[in-house]
Amino acid sequence: MKNRMKAALIGGALLGIVCVVGAYVRSGFSATPVFVFSLWYNRVIIGLVVGAPWGETVRNKALLRGALLGLLVSFAFYSTTEFQDPISFVAGIVYGVLLEGWLSRTGKTRKL
Repeated sequence: MKNRMKAALIGGALLGIVCVVGAYVRSGFSATPVFVFSLWYNRVIIGLVVGAPWGETVRNKALLRGALLGLLVSFAFYSTTEFQDPISFVAGIVYGVLLEGWLSRTGKTRKL
């Protein structure tokens, strides 16, 4: 597995934990385990698609790609919640940008 993919999956899993904690607090600690897992898994999938071996590009285009991929993957989760969690939807877009920014910070991913 490529270093970029490993870093993106780890980053997606960690951002998923942050997102889950936020959603759990926003729900008044009443979110179901299925909802919490689905949200975390969605963030891991964002890491998977952002970490794919994309061709080399300039940083601005890479960040735009991260936003678009975050939007597409987050929309899948957002639509299954019957459009009830817009904060998580927007967070997915931001997480796509964060992951892509982290992965493209030096042009090469450090060895894991």
